[in-house]
Amino acid sequence: MNMKRLIYIAAGLLTFFSAHAQVRTTDEILVLDVDSITDEQLDTIDVKKKLVVNDYSMIGIQYGAGLSQVMWNPSQKQDMLFSPVNVGVTFTTYQKMFGYMPFFGFQAGIFYAKEGYQFEYNEDKDYTYTIEGAEKAVIDVIEVPLLFQFHYDMWNFKIMAQVGCYGGYRLSIERFPGKTGSVSEEVRYSFKDTDRRMDYGIKGGVGFALVFEPVEIHFQASYKHSLSSLYEPDYYSQYYYRYAYPQNIVVSVGTHFHISKRSGKTKAEIRKMAKDMVYKKE
Repeated sequence: MNMKRLIYIAAGLLTFFSAHAQVRTTDEILVLDVDSITDEQLDTIDVKKKLVVNDYSMIGIQYGAGLSQVMWNPSQKQDMLFSPVNVGVTFTTYQKMFGYMPFFGFQAGIFYAKEGYQFEYNEDKDYTYTIEGAEKAVIDVIEVPLLFQFHYDMWNFKIMAQVGCYGGYRLSIERFPGKTGSVSEEVRYSFKDTDRRMDYGIKGGVGFALVFEPVEIHFQASYKHSLSSLYEPDYYSQYYYRYAYPQNIVVSVGTHFHISKRSGKTKAEIRKMAKDMVYKKE
């Protein structure tokens, strides 16, 4: 009786180790011999796909709001001026830098925005600074940014950073007298001959995107610094130059539409595969 029990136990252990060895062999087959995989085995495989991002392009619409002020020389006490208007269209193309760096892109666009300045009461000097009698001014501008963009893509998420330059034009101005100022009607809605209307400077920002191919939703924060003073340096005196360089911080959201395929086989690749299948040499 004891001998039979030993035989049963030995048979059970043999069956267990045999099944375990078969599983290990099956695992090896799964790796080494793909053609021999059965449908039942395929159901147990966890396939991890790799994201391959193509060179692709998109067009977008952006809307944002910003805070603006001016770098004054000599410095003046001021508040940040809030502007709810910053809207534009962009074209973005992603290409491999030098043919092999996949995280590079280029963006161009055209934007309409409002910016300006607002002086604050200076308690130390007991006055509020004004320009042409205005404590506050709002300027309508149009600008064309040219930006280099670096991006890191995941399946439905993307991180971005961009830097570049812009050129622009100051379309119109409105000056506000405030509590202590007094603006003449001649200059309230118009530029003076000593005002500079051409604008240019540097621009950069960071952001992220939610990707729902073929659409992307972008959230960005950007900074713009003008290198063109609001007026001629000798505006007040030929012997003592004064400068006024606008600065802006803008938070925006945009919707961007793919005009070429972001991931997967492109139409050109599919056509090439079909051609190779038809005309493949034996």
